[in-house]
Amino acid sequence: MEAPNMSYINQLSGGDIAFKNKLIGIIKTEFPEEKAVYFESFAAKNYNYAAENVHKLKHKISILGLEKSYKIAERFEDHLKEKQTVGYEAFHEILQTITDYLETL
Repeated sequence: MEAPNMSYINQLSGGDIAFKNKLIGIIKTEFPEEKAVYFESFAAKNYNYAAENVHKLKHKISILGLEKSYKIAERFEDHLKEKQTVGYEAFHEILQTITDYLETL
C-alpha cells in the first residue's frame, strides 16, 4: 500500500510553515470526525450517506498524496451508491493507514 506524504501540503504552503501547520491541524481535526461519521453510517447500512462521507474523506486522501487510494475510494463511493459494499476492506485499510500517519505528525 502506498504511504501518505506531505508533498501536496508542502506545495500548497509554498514554504509558509504557519500555513502548512494550519493545514495539518485541519486534517488532524476533521479526519477523525469524518471517519467516525462514515463508520456510523456504514454500520447503520445507510449506504447513501456513507457514500457522502467517503466523498468527504477522499479530499483528505488526495491532500495526503494517496493517488491509488483515491481511486479505490472513488470506486468504493460508487459501489455504496449502488448499495454494494465491494471495496470495504481496502477502504478501511486506507483509513487505518491515514490514522496511523496522522498520529506521527
